[in-house]
Amino acid sequence: MTLALTVPDLACAACVQTVTQAIQGVDATAEVTADPKTKQVSIATVASETAIKTAIAAAGYTVA
Repeated sequence: MTLALTVPDLACAACVQTVTQAIQGVDATAEVTADPKTKQVSIATVASETAIKTAIAAAGYTVA
């Protein structure tokens, strides 16, 4: 499944890396594309949306 989330705290490349690592901690095969300019994160994953949102929040980022 592909998720499209808005992460308002996504500000730079380091943020993208942190969020990507958090998501891949839940689903190692997840494909993550994130744009700090638009705050959009696209995730191709087999994990649930709740698990992905929880992982992002645990990394210190909010999901709108």
